[in-house]
Order: sequence, then structure tokens, then C-alpha cells
Amino acid sequence: MADIHGIDQELLNKIVYDALVWSSLHGLVVGDKSVKRSGTVPGVGLVHSPIALLPGSFPETHWKQACELVSIFNELVDRVSLDGKFLQESLSRTKKADDFTSRLLDIHSKMLQMDKKEEIRLGLHRSDYMLDEKTKLLLQVELNTISSSFAGLSQIVSKLHSDLLDQYGEVLGLDSRMIPENNSGKQFAEALAKAWTEYNNPSTVIMIVVQAEERNMYDQHWLSVHLRKRHNVKTIRKTLAEIDREGELQSDGTLLVDGQAVAVVYFRAGYTPIDYPSETEWAARLLVEQSSAVKCPSISYHLAGTKKIQQELAKPNVLERFLDNKEDIAKIRKCFAGLWSLDDKDIVKKAIEAPDLFVMKPQREGGGNNIYGDDVRKTLVRLQKEGNVEDAAYILMQRIFPSVYPTIFVRDGICHKDHAISELGIFGAYLRYATHLSTTSLRLSDANLLYSIFFLVLLFSVNHGVTLRILLGRYF
Repeated sequence: MADIHGIDQELLNKIVYDALVWSSLHGLVVGDKSVKRSGTVPGVGLVHSPIALLPGSFPETHWKQACELVSIFNELVDRVSLDGKFLQESLSRTKKADDFTSRLLDIHSKMLQMDKKEEIRLGLHRSDYMLDEKTKLLLQVELNTISSSFAGLSQIVSKLHSDLLDQYGEVLGLDSRMIPENNSGKQFAEALAKAWTEYNNPSTVIMIVVQAEERNMYDQHWLSVHLRKRHNVKTIRKTLAEIDREGELQSDGTLLVDGQAVAVVYFRAGYTPIDYPSETEWAARLLVEQSSAVKCPSISYHLAGTKKIQQELAKPNVLERFLDNKEDIAKIRKCFAGLWSLDDKDIVKKAIEAPDLFVMKPQREGGGNNIYGDDVRKTLVRLQKEGNVEDAAYILMQRIFPSVYPTIFVRDGICHKDHAISELGIFGAYLRYATHLSTTSLRLSDANLLYSIFFLVLLFSVNHGVTLRILLGRYF
């Protein structure tokens, strides 16, 4: 492909115009943050999703490597989730330093005391990677086990890029046939529908737990559309506060919300302290966990995806506790970046001396919480001086340095030529259920493996020094 920044301006204007029309016609939209009610009332304040105008390139060998890891990580999460002692012990110091993690662990502890068994376990995950420029290694940034977003919209982005290349590919030197098929939204919906089927009550609904204000609601609504049209499954949307107000448990464990029996609870909220402003929301989370509904994720799956557990799994001999296949263990270990507890004084010393080589990560989901650059040094020095347990709320991670490449972003109807680094996000689903005293593992693998090679670009603006998350298609 020729230099993307060298595209003739008249041609560029045409491509941008067509992309904006296409996005508006096909539901590639989010709520406009400048418009009141855009995050609460559908159809109010719509704006196209920020996008990369054209797909970016990614080495096919590393993409295949990431796809091969999907089923292994899914199995790993499931096995870790079943080891309550490991979760409680690994997060014990974090519990003292982080109230949010403490509350999650309290719920988990109550489920252990109840000997609560999840006969049907569903995980909808997204594993994020960066390709390190120096080592050419594909390294995992994080594994998301709760509210893995953009399965709905990323599917549409791939179609947008395919259609644009059908129209302009010849002059751009790009072939739309090189864009792999992406059905992430449909396949997430299929996994939810399979869990609903296993619950074996056709009068039930799937409940999507949402934030009170959600500008990314259309990413979620696409899953509801697929569930209704392809699987004839009804969905309802409720906040945690609404669940507390309208929810009740029947004697057999059935969860009723507003009088409707719930088979599957799909969390698109509940991953951040902001989602729990009062005891009401915590009561709702506990109510859901106590029920017989399939949770996506369960409290144990949620905890298995925390940064601290990611760091614990990177320690020597820990993966062997959960996985038997040596080849699978080697594949996972190969993609681990350096991960350390702040108990490691030698690493802390190195991070203070060379902070640009490290990232500090708190026990938070949702992005925007990591610490970089000289702020790493300042934070570590402060924690050392204070000498309290707050350091247990963080982990240190090797900073990955991916290649920087030119791209064109479209935001608010305006295109910007800039340079970017990208993450590769792979979606994966895992459904496990017990039938007639035997356990069957359904890895949505081979023909049904759920993965998408469409995720986000992290755009670093040299002029403004800001980082944006933009949807981007992958192109080999």
C-alpha cells in the first residue's frame, strides 16, 4: 500500500464522505457526549463511532498465534475460577489496599461458604495484545473477563472497511479479500443463546446489566438484535439499582426481575467502583450471584481476570497448577510480558531508575487508569515513603513498544492524519455445563471458535499528547 498520508485530498474527501454515510446507515454509532440524554435515550444525540478510515496491517503469523491462544486462555480462566483458595490467597494483600477488590472477594467468600456450584459457566472474553517492535514477540496486555466491549461494533467496522476497499481498493492498492471475515457480534450472541438453551426454560430472558448512562449502548443493542432475530431470545436491560429494586429470588434459586425469570445475566457494568455508588448496587450483585441464573461473568470469573491474578499466573510453576498440556503452557508463557508485584524490591528499584520501561497497573477495568513515564517513578517513591499496604493495589508490567505507523482517523466527521500504535484484541467464548452427572466442555473452537481480529487503535497525537481508542479493521 502506498503512503496513506499521501492520498490525494479530493479522493480522501470522497472516501471520508462515503464512510460517514455508510456508518450512519449501518448503525456504526455511539452517543454524542455533548448531547444530554445521549447515553440514556436511544436515538438521541447519535454520532458515528470514531474510526480508522482504512484497515491497518498486522502480520498473519502473529494473528494466528493469538487465535490459537483463545481456547487455552478460556480453559485457564475456567480452571482458575474453580480454585477459590488460589483466588482468595492471591488477592489477600490487594483486599487490604483496595476496597473494590475487597467487596468482590467478600461476595466470592460468601459463595464459597454456601458451596455454590455454577453448573453452567459462560465466559465472553477479550485478550488484548501488542506486537513488540524490538523483539517481534506478541505480548499480552491484559485479559478481560467482564464487559468485553465492541464485539457488536467491531463486526460492523470490518464490513465498512470491506465495502470501502471494494469501491476504492484498486486505486489505494488494497484488496478487500485480504480482510478476514468478522462475526464477533453474532458469535457472542450465539454463545449467550447456547447458555440460555442449557438453562432449559424457554420462558426466561437474558438480562444485560448496564450502566445508568451508556453512550456505547449500540454495541450492546447489536447483541440483543442478533439474539432476537437469530435465536428468538428476549433480552432486558437493567441497572444494578433496578435489579435491587425489582429483583427477587424464588425458593429454587430462580432470579425474577420485574416479574420475569432470568436465565442468563450478562454484565456490561459492575467492573468499576463507579458502578457501585451505594450499598444498593452491592446488594444487587450479591442477589445475582446467589441465583441459579448463568452469570457472564460469575464472581469467580470476574476475579480470575484481575491484574493481580494475571501477575500471579506469570510466576514460575503457577500455570502448571491449572494446565496439564506442556505445549499449551509454553504457548501462554511465550506471550506473557514481564509482570511483577511491588514486593519485588529489585524490580521496583529498576522501575524508579528507568520508569519509561514500565507501566503501573491498578486493580481497575475500563481503561484510563494505568500510570506511565515519570509518574511511575513518582508513585513508587511515594509508596515507599508511606510504607503502607497501598502498593498491593498495583502491579508493575513491562512496557511494550509496538511499531508506530501512519493512519487516518475520523472523529466527529473530521479526518485527522496521524501516527498510531495498535492493540490486537481477540474475542473468545467458553461455555461449560454438566449434564447427567458428566461434565461437557464446549470450547467454541474449530468451526465455532469465537474470535475477532478487529479491535482498537491507541492513537498518540504528537500535537496534543492525547490517547484515543478508535475502532480499526485488521488487514494482512
